Amino acid sequence: MASKPHFQAILFLLSLSCLSLESYSLNLEREADYHKWISWHVNNFRKKTSLEAESTTRAPPGGIGSKLVLDTKLRNAEMNKVTINVSQDGAGNFKTIREAIGSIPLHNTRRVIVFIKPGVYREKIAVPRTLPFVTFIGESSGSDQPTITGNDTASVTGIDGRPLKTFQSATVAIDANYFVAVNMKFENTAAHEDGFVGGQAVALRISGTKAAFYNCSFYGAQDTLYDHKGLHYFNNCFIQGSVDFIFGYGQSLYENCNLNSIGKKVTSVTAQKRTNATLESGFSFKDSKVTGTRSGGGGVYLGRAWGDYSRVVFSYSYLDTIVLPQGWSDWGDPTRHSRVYYGEYKCSGPGANFTGRVPWARVLTDEEAQPFLGTYYISGDAWLIRP
Repeated sequence: MASKPHFQAILFLLSLSCLSLESYSLNLEREADYHKWISWHVNNFRKKTSLEAESTTRAPPGGIGSKLVLDTKLRNAEMNKVTINVSQDGAGNFKTIREAIGSIPLHNTRRVIVFIKPGVYREKIAVPRTLPFVTFIGESSGSDQPTITGNDTASVTGIDGRPLKTFQSATVAIDANYFVAVNMKFENTAAHEDGFVGGQAVALRISGTKAAFYNCSFYGAQDTLYDHKGLHYFNNCFIQGSVDFIFGYGQSLYENCNLNSIGKKVTSVTAQKRTNATLESGFSFKDSKVTGTRSGGGGVYLGRAWGDYSRVVFSYSYLDTIVLPQGWSDWGDPTRHSRVYYGEYKCSGPGANFTGRVPWARVLTDEEAQPFLGTYYISGDAWLIRP
């Protein structure tokens, strides 16, 4: 039989063993609880993300471009941003914008922000389809925007010995998706006489989809802004030209923009080329201004029917005296009257008087105007990058 001291020692060791087992068991439970807690948060996050993605698929009733989907490519690109700097004095990574673009890897998957110092960049810029997610940000304040300028026209001979035509006349040509520009000036300084054949001179052509422009200015004469194709958003932009100075197939929303005519003859602000009734295409101008002077007897139509089903809407916009009483032009083809969609909604100013309008122009009702008023017109906020 064990002595009393030995017995007490054994009891002490057994109690330590029990405590150790209990502690080990408690640690296991805590670890399990911790993993459960992590799992709950992960699942909760996934559920929340799923609900957010689900919510972006819903557009207001009657909305154009109602198929809204959370863009995971864009989200991932924004989470992995890189920046480069352009400065003509050599203080940045590059002296020219073309050099900066040339440094971006093909099939890029990250948002590449190109900060551009003030200056006049006499460059012909092309952002190819293989370089998505590029952003130009002008580092300036007030009117001192970095300016990309050129003077090519449709009739200028290219390196292949043939005329460039309108498409290749652009000072800046964007073929890539997800392009963004902030505080930049795009310019084509080619001299132009209204109606001159071959005088088309594009300041910027945007052919990629899901592009956005904030606080940018576009200066030219004939065909200043080639809103070629894709989903585009323009906010607080200044666009100046003479003939058809906003034109193309794009499905675009212009908010708080100033459209300024310098035409000396009767011209048009827009020439929208929607070619069939099912094409999700058209220009919507909201809270914008149409200004200009009638020097030489000029005046502007809000739009003329470049395409058989051309679609343009102005809402909550100020229309100055430069706007002709008729408002819209069929481009000499009366058969288009029943097919084009030209509408105005709660516009103001001397050019908004509807008494002289062509009979086939529309005064939109609240319900008819609704699809054109929000960013869901161009498939929602899921891809709009705010500066």
